[in-house]
Amino acid sequence: MPSIKTKCTVIIVDPEKGQSRSINVPSPLLNNLRYYVLAIVLVVAGLTTVCMTLYASVSRHEEERGHLVSRVHSLEKQIPKSSDTLNALNYVERIETKLQKINEHLRKRGVKGFASDAVGGAETDSVKLAPLAYYSMYDEYVGRVFEGQTSTPTGFPTRSELTSGYGYRRNPFHGKSMEFHSGIDFRGAKGDLVRSTARGEVVYAGWNGGYGNCVQVRHKSGFETLYGHLSRVLVKPGDKITAGQVVGEIGATGRSSGNHLHYEVRKNGSPINPVNFLNIE
Repeated sequence: MPSIKTKCTVIIVDPEKGQSRSINVPSPLLNNLRYYVLAIVLVVAGLTTVCMTLYASVSRHEEERGHLVSRVHSLEKQIPKSSDTLNALNYVERIETKLQKINEHLRKRGVKGFASDAVGGAETDSVKLAPLAYYSMYDEYVGRVFEGQTSTPTGFPTRSELTSGYGYRRNPFHGKSMEFHSGIDFRGAKGDLVRSTARGEVVYAGWNGGYGNCVQVRHKSGFETLYGHLSRVLVKPGDKITAGQVVGEIGATGRSSGNHLHYEVRKNGSPINPVNFLNIE
């Protein structure tokens, strides 16, 4: 039996011209139209998803590229220029100069200095690779070390033999009782030079009871030094003095059994053992 093909007629009317037109569409085509529309929708949705995924991927890669470019620029800034290398060399030279000053300062006070060779390392290694800021910070740090060192009592006030220590001892005049010795004594001849063991300001210079002729110097961080039994005082109150500067001469003034220097170190007004400051380990 022959198949029956059905058709649907679609009439299109043009009201302005008063004309109409009919189109015959096979019925199966109209019946399957919804499937065609669904297929188109799925294709469009798939294409949209693909486009959105590609856009997100491109955006992510662009963001990563921006981070990488920023990182490269940051690293480029850390690479010293030739002029920066010269400045770094200047920093190293300044550091070495300050260390030499520290050594000279220690030697003036009878303390052995320390080695300062190759402070900045080999030129081909440290200077060219290290950031310039490192040298600047190192230079500032060494400056603070030098400032603190020159203001801390260190070393010997006179180059002579230590004869009496800090603490309780027998009375040197009759030996029948104990007394507290608040400093240390150095043997010396009258007129031997006495030097300050740190930078500071003279707060007293003159006769001071049992100390005889005496010089007191105030330093930073609560330190104070005292030099007693002097034959001559060579500074006056208010004088700003440097480490190693002569403040007087050894004598036997005051309560003294002979020519010697009585030396004290005080911290916040209380005496402490000066022996701890004679050498730097």
